[in-house]
Amino acid sequence: MSRRIGLLVCDDHPVVRTGLEGMLAGEPDLEVVGEAADGRQAVELCRTLRPDLVLMDLRMPEMDGVAATERILAENPEIRILVLTTYDSDADILRAVEAGASGYLLKDAPREELFAAIRAAMAGESPLDPAVASRLMRRVRTPPENALSGREIEVLDLVAQGASNREIARRLWISETTVKTHLLHIYEKLGVADRTAAVTAALRRGIIRL
Repeated sequence: MSRRIGLLVCDDHPVVRTGLEGMLAGEPDLEVVGEAADGRQAVELCRTLRPDLVLMDLRMPEMDGVAATERILAENPEIRILVLTTYDSDADILRAVEAGASGYLLKDAPREELFAAIRAAMAGESPLDPAVASRLMRRVRTPPENALSGREIEVLDLVAQGASNREIARRLWISETTVKTHLLHIYEKLGVADRTAAVTAALRRGIIRL
């Protein structure tokens, strides 16, 4: 029998972690070697457990899934990261892909799809939820000069949540001047003149979601 794939489950909801572990236990080639409640814990466990693949949620306390993905891959580039989340906004997808995630799956995916995605990621493929794949394809077809960057989408997402420039700067660890520059680029790319119009246009195009 071939070596089993060692998995680390990272999610801030205990019920989700328990459910995933129970689901994966029935597969002879898959083995959950650890659980993490946030990104920081996932980074620490990867140092000691050296799993083959991490099932990574995105939005968690302490350290989110994107930051954890970047840190894990910087220290252990051989580990595969498969994002498993409820979020499918362009900002979430882009940030995860740019961080080096091997694949992106939504939590409502059938279990057989999850199992197949794990094995595909370990085989060097990049499994993507169909909805996620269509979003990425749409971005590929968008002229580069009109496509918002991952950081610009992050800024716009926070604007949609009602954050001020100062709050955005603090949350993204950038200066207020940089926030203003990002907003100017966003306005130009979306063909709008202010924050409200930018959010409205982004929601209409599916770039962000409330």
